Amino acid sequence: METNTVSRRNFLKVSSLAGTALCLGFYFPANAKKEQLISAIAAEQSAFEFNAWIRIDTNGKVMLTDHRAEMGQGSYQSVPQIIAEELEVDMKDINVIFAQGDQTKYGSQITGGSSTIRGSYKKLLKLSATAREMLITAAANQWNVPASDCYAESGHVIYKPSGKKLNYGELVTAASKFTPPQEVKLKKTSEYKLIRKPLQRIDTPMKTNGEAIFGLDKRLPGMLFAVVERNPRLRGKLKSFDDSAALKVPGVKQVFKVQMIVFNTTRDGVVVVADSTWAAMQGRKALSVEWDDSGFDHVNTEDIYNAHQELLKTKDGLSFKKQGEPEEILAKAGKKIDVIYQTPYQSHSAMEPLNCIAHYQNEKIEIWGPIQAPDWVQGDISDKFKIPKEKVIVNMTFLGGGFGRKAFLDYTHEAVAISKQIGKPVQVVWTREDDLTQGPYRAGISYRGEGSIENGEISAVKFKMAGQNIDHWNGPARDKANGSTGEGFLTPYFDGIKNISFEDVPYEMPLPNMWWRSVYASTNGFAYESFMNEMAVLAGQDQLDFRRKYLKDERCQALIDKMEQVSGWKNRRKNEGFGVAITECFETTVGQIVKVSRHSDGKIKIDQVWAVMDCGWYVNPDIIKAQVEGSIVMALGAATIHEITFKDGLVEQKNFYAYLMPRMTDMPPVEVHIMENTSDAGGVGEPGLPPFAPALTDAIYDLTGNRIMKLPFNLNAV
Repeated sequence: METNTVSRRNFLKVSSLAGTALCLGFYFPANAKKEQLISAIAAEQSAFEFNAWIRIDTNGKVMLTDHRAEMGQGSYQSVPQIIAEELEVDMKDINVIFAQGDQTKYGSQITGGSSTIRGSYKKLLKLSATAREMLITAAANQWNVPASDCYAESGHVIYKPSGKKLNYGELVTAASKFTPPQEVKLKKTSEYKLIRKPLQRIDTPMKTNGEAIFGLDKRLPGMLFAVVERNPRLRGKLKSFDDSAALKVPGVKQVFKVQMIVFNTTRDGVVVVADSTWAAMQGRKALSVEWDDSGFDHVNTEDIYNAHQELLKTKDGLSFKKQGEPEEILAKAGKKIDVIYQTPYQSHSAMEPLNCIAHYQNEKIEIWGPIQAPDWVQGDISDKFKIPKEKVIVNMTFLGGGFGRKAFLDYTHEAVAISKQIGKPVQVVWTREDDLTQGPYRAGISYRGEGSIENGEISAVKFKMAGQNIDHWNGPARDKANGSTGEGFLTPYFDGIKNISFEDVPYEMPLPNMWWRSVYASTNGFAYESFMNEMAVLAGQDQLDFRRKYLKDERCQALIDKMEQVSGWKNRRKNEGFGVAITECFETTVGQIVKVSRHSDGKIKIDQVWAVMDCGWYVNPDIIKAQVEGSIVMALGAATIHEITFKDGLVEQKNFYAYLMPRMTDMPPVEVHIMENTSDAGGVGEPGLPPFAPALTDAIYDLTGNRIMKLPFNLNAV
């Protein structure tokens, strides 16, 4: 589905202001604490550039502008499902378009941190209910009856006493002239007809019949295609290249040097431009390139983790959080543990490789592609190419996975630089080898956990982490602890454990590292929850009972009750290993129980996973289940199958033959349960990942007595 590129100002003048539509949206005053709801006419009168989040035309059709990306997480379904509920329209009558990048119009557009629904649902509910009430008022005025005697249903306003009705399309002209009410009554959860229902996703048909437009599908008149040979050592410079053979490849047009900005460094490359992607790739193969890889360390994975361990043992960390006196208590404790956990570097490896179309023109720059943060791209390109922000147009397509990688700004900058050089629109395509060898990666992190037990109770806990800090790429002070040091660790633990501290031991490494699904919770969760399981063993207590003592808030207690109930935790049998973990991520708590057994062939098999998610208010249970299942697939791969390793400064995994993915036969049955409550919405797309690895390794310990401290591990070799 194409992104609508019609000028919003012209769109308004020919639609809303001509009386053919009801348009409502938000504007974001610079000094205001929250967004303001406004109509098209009011925006025009106030000189605001309007965004038209909802537009209802004279046919009663609704156009919804989705300000966030759709990369498989389900916002393309969830956002209209919210709108349809309070607006009282049928899902089939909603058409969704992607917003262009513009933070002043749409607020934050980053699709990350599982924030789309939890950050927008309240204003979307209010926006929809406001439109509904304006339409009801228009109908009541036309009938000269009290608005309280009217109600909305299925795109119509109905007069209760007589049953007569008007289609929304017949009311938009009158409704568009009203000032939106400041307060509207929202439905109770018990009144929902669409929200919390497992409706089928509206993007599934278009993704299966080829109608959906992903980045690689987009075409422009006169567009050329490009691939880039980049230095495989990330920081190396281009010494020379011979393009004579490449230029002989049919279809190849140009070959030249290009530089891509990666955080605070530049990456050299040689770009091959052609009239097709295939020709560009063949031209790249024909290149002869010489790199200068001198002047910097050539990294080895073993050296990274040796450095981590040395730091954890010998260096004091920067304090992230501390309460009580954990060091003093640990120093004199008799019953204690001191352990180290290691987690690997990981690639994002979205199934759709990176790609971007850019068209650099003197008066504007326009971009199309699978982009997680269109507003960030707009600002970045404006800054780097010294062009006013409003002249940078960023169009989102569907994304074939993102996981944080497609929120980065390197590939869009590179595409614009190439387009500027050739003076034409160009699509730059990354191969799988480019994606795996160039990064950025989820950083490998090591942890040290120290804890003591007195009289069956935790007396002190101390955690230290050592690994690359994502924030340091953007230049903040190195004297502050990583802001995500405690990510994944449940907040109620701090109420139950009196003496506890978290420290970050700074570790600098010139490997570009980046957000990865669930960010630091994906590594922290393994260390912290594995440690809690070890503490339960040290105390001689059941893992769930042990947690129950320290997670005393009502929602955690209910979550643990549900975990015990669905898994049959209290009825575990011999020769079965059960493991547990509970993590917190983006305002959502997820508990998982994993069951394993050793089969007749001697191999450990994962028999079942039970996942219980407390995400508060939610939209579509099927989307939640799909996201939890997908998170577990990704967690399984990261725990037992794949990792990125470095040798002499080179990435050793070039493609999926070396960076293996979980197969259908690797996946155990997964049972997902959603807690029902009225708390504010939490995230859904990422929180299902962190608890899996510690629950799995705990189950293996329960079965075998073998405690796994380092990921990934070979499940077949346990």
